Amino acid sequence: MSADRTAPPVTAFMLVKTTPEWLAMTVEERVGAFTTQVLPVIEARTHGVRSRFYDTEFYSARITDIWVWEADDHDAYRLLIDALRETPFWDRYFEVVDLLVGTENGYARTYGLEAVATITT
Repeated sequence: MSADRTAPPVTAFMLVKTTPEWLAMTVEERVGAFTTQVLPVIEARTHGVRSRFYDTEFYSARITDIWVWEADDHDAYRLLIDALRETPFWDRYFEVVDLLVGTENGYARTYGLEAVATITT
């Protein structure tokens, strides 16, 4: 049984909570802050990174949002985190409550198996 040794994408579930500073801004100010203070740094310092954003404040008191980041490899993920930490995103606009990082179906890649835990009905 031969395991695939190519590097799988890295997926990070970033659990965040908005800060009072972020919430004090209007929606337009938030969009402006994100597009001028955060996005340019991510775009200038990273490669091979994608994201999806989920609102959760109406289901959780612990976190307000989940950002799902997928990076081509661990280096791309490291560059993303370094970039975010150098912007107001990190601990000014959002408190990063937790980071859950993994690779999809890692067990299957390790043992050369079909990904039986990934289900579509």
